[in-house]
Amino acid sequence: MNQQKVAIVTGSSRGIGAAVAQRLAADGFAVIINYSGSAAAAETLAQQLLQQGRQAMAVQADVSDPAAVRALFDAAERTFGGVDVLVNNAGIMVNASIGETDDASFDRQVAINLKGSFNTLREAAKRLRNGGRIINFSSSVVGMLQPTYGVYAATKAAVEAMTSVLAKELRGKNITVNAVAPGPTATDLFLNGKPQELVERLSKLAPLERLGQPQDIAAAVAFLAGADGGWINGQILRANGGII
Repeated sequence: MNQQKVAIVTGSSRGIGAAVAQRLAADGFAVIINYSGSAAAAETLAQQLLQQGRQAMAVQADVSDPAAVRALFDAAERTFGGVDVLVNNAGIMVNASIGETDDASFDRQVAINLKGSFNTLREAAKRLRNGGRIINFSSSVVGMLQPTYGVYAATKAAVEAMTSVLAKELRGKNITVNAVAPGPTATDLFLNGKPQELVERLSKLAPLERLGQPQDIAAAVAFLAGADGGWINGQILRANGGII
């Protein structure tokens, strides 16, 4: 009998992360739904998956805190016996020009997007089972480089660099390391506060002339986490409908 595979999905109480958790659960993974502040949403999602006959557990951890990340992996190992897949979805974005970015928003984006990814990558490098998969989250802004995304793009460019380096460092462990780089995606977080005219303009940027859906991004993650993604390693997959 094949051992059940176990996936940690950071920042998965809502939006793209929740869609990824749902898809991996549907694909047969036991899923750890990690959250920082949204306890109710994470617990609700875990209960929904359990009611569907899936294996799921919500675990609070601030990814910017190394001790919390170690505890997150501990909880996964204690409950499900090990970890096979890490999906580094947790992240924040503060839109501001470089000249107008304050120290607090700079530090917060670096702490969560960059240090948070580093914290989980460091743990995964030591603890993932043989044949595991690491899937980081970058962003298509790394290619588009629009005004007001300077600090955010910088943190995601750093994640892409670590993705390529870690793929090489894990030689001999049969663990792949890749990143998914979404474009504009229709989540509550993305749509909130944007006028309809702007949403429509953004949806027309890609040649496919629509916004991405969380399920589109989850499908890309599922490919990299599943059997068909086994020969993909050290790559950045831009899941954006052709926007760049």
